[in-house]
Amino acid sequence: MSNDRYRVMEVAAVPGWDDEADVVIAGLGAAGVCAAIEARLAGADVLVLERASGGGGLTSSAAGHLYLGGGTRVQKAVGVEDSVEDMRQYLIHNTPEPELDKIDLYCEQSVNHFDWLVEQGVPFNDTMFPTKHVLQPTDECLIWSGNEEVWPYREHARPAPRGHKVAQEGEHGGSKMMEVLITRAQELGVRVVTEAAVTELVRDGERIAGVRYRSFDEERGVHARRGVVLATGHFTGNDEAIREYCQQLADERVHRQHTPADDGSGIWLGLAAGGEALHMGGALITCPFYPPEQLLKAVLVNREGRRFVPEDSYHSRTSAFITQQPGGVAYLIVDEKIFARPEWGGYEVVDAWESVEEMEHGLELPPGSLVETLRGYNEHAARGEDPELHKGAKWLTPLDTPPFAALDASLGRNAFVGFTLGGLRVSAEGEVLRPDGSPIAGLYAAGACASNIAQDALGYSSGTCIGESTFFGRRAGRHAAGAR
Repeated sequence: MSNDRYRVMEVAAVPGWDDEADVVIAGLGAAGVCAAIEARLAGADVLVLERASGGGGLTSSAAGHLYLGGGTRVQKAVGVEDSVEDMRQYLIHNTPEPELDKIDLYCEQSVNHFDWLVEQGVPFNDTMFPTKHVLQPTDECLIWSGNEEVWPYREHARPAPRGHKVAQEGEHGGSKMMEVLITRAQELGVRVVTEAAVTELVRDGERIAGVRYRSFDEERGVHARRGVVLATGHFTGNDEAIREYCQQLADERVHRQHTPADDGSGIWLGLAAGGEALHMGGALITCPFYPPEQLLKAVLVNREGRRFVPEDSYHSRTSAFITQQPGGVAYLIVDEKIFARPEWGGYEVVDAWESVEEMEHGLELPPGSLVETLRGYNEHAARGEDPELHKGAKWLTPLDTPPFAALDASLGRNAFVGFTLGGLRVSAEGEVLRPDGSPIAGLYAAGACASNIAQDALGYSSGTCIGESTFFGRRAGRHAAGAR
């Protein structure tokens, strides 16, 4: 695709500098603000250029989960035992192409990172939400936010809840966190210019030495004495890029979640400078059928009448599997004991029947398919077993009480949403890397325009994006501040 809007200019072609700072950061979302705070704490003069009229980015519309563990204050307060090694093994086995140095750092310093956020003023209650949920409607903190208890991941690491939500009711935790962090950055003396869209990097020899940005109709240049940090977000809002790189989100049946600024500008700038992008086909995609959690006792079948995913999986993993079924067709099968209506997504009731045979016929499934699926499932569930897909024992119960109902879980008939996960290849310090692995001097990236831990929907856990954005944003800011 063409990205001529985002280029690299040689310093000799710059008409002049309008401003300068030690560290220049493009974007005031979760990664950008943490980079700014850390760089300022390291003694750097910091200037943030924010494309929108104010900071916050997509994080401001999120519930505010951060995936943290290894024995945080909250985990200890509610009696959860967790270790760095368990968290490490979980993330390794959930990540398609794990970068071990990054996962090691993230897990080893997770408690420290939680404490750092608290020191900046981000509030977390020492409480845990008691049931399996997509997000807490209360201001309780800890939640099971991934596949920790799901097979095969529970075989590799002792399960522990690690989703830490900012102390705010409902879906406003991300907004609260960004408000606190932006205020903290400004109190420290970080300078912020809004309505400032970075369009060009400036190169001085082999080093990135500044940026050019557009503010309304005016073009301006800023000299970066030590480094430039790209923290501009993902590319979910870029139609052309989605069609080229991310077919999952090119599907019109998936609603793309993004802000108007999420066109991947930081990625294209990094590529223009000689960087490399990874996992550009990766995306989070989801349409939760729980809560209520009792629906995890249901079974999901495709149009062949077969199960295809353990139903106790994290909602994005389940949703990704649904999109891979023939025609994107899936049905959630319940009986009278566990019937409920999902709180999100749709999942309309197709119909109800007095027998499984009638339901199989009504759904136009292959003759005998659903009958055999439920016969085998019920036989094993009565013994607390699921040899086919290994669903957790606490979610196993025979579905044998009529009437039986089918909820339509199909792609295109429910509210599937998603956003991209691909981004620039970076080091653990946030340095943008060339295809040969060498760093581009003076150029860093963090957050959704960089590739770190989150790579696809199958291995995603709620809180991974904000967790890694804040953590690696800090590292990028600190490293840039110390560059010479």
